[in-house]
Amino acid sequence: MTLQTVRVSKVLPASRDEVFDAWLDPDGMCEWMLPGTVKQCDVMLEPRVGGRFHIFMKSAGADYVHTGEYLVMDRPSKLAFTWLSSRMDQQRTLVTIELFERGEQQCELVLTHERVPADHSARGLGVGWNQMLEKLREHFTRSHNDASARDDIATGNARK
Repeated sequence: MTLQTVRVSKVLPASRDEVFDAWLDPDGMCEWMLPGTVKQCDVMLEPRVGGRFHIFMKSAGADYVHTGEYLVMDRPSKLAFTWLSSRMDQQRTLVTIELFERGEQQCELVLTHERVPADHSARGLGVGWNQMLEKLREHFTRSHNDASARDDIATGNARK
């Protein structure tokens, strides 16, 4: 069987530590891990090497279950985990997240999804990961704007 690799990247308005933490925060993940028509997700995590995760995604047309085990947790530069998905008949794949500093309060996230079965659309998988990373970028943009507004209020610099 031929296996595929999908690689996507996104520059995010956050530090590597913030992005690393975003992948280990179940409540936060439910805000951005929503590809395509997925409108709701539930996330359970054991964020440690050997720990497991369970992600349940619900869309209008289908439900998806993703599970796996954390293999690497090298703060703040790398996470790797197995990925078993109901969309890929529970075949064991590998996801690696690498984080590279790209200036003050910016980092580049490179996501590599390996061992993707040949009968699964690598293009579609790439689109889904890109949609989630764009929502993660929006999540950081919102949270930094909210923090900036709180700072302005606290210092008396709020717009009138």
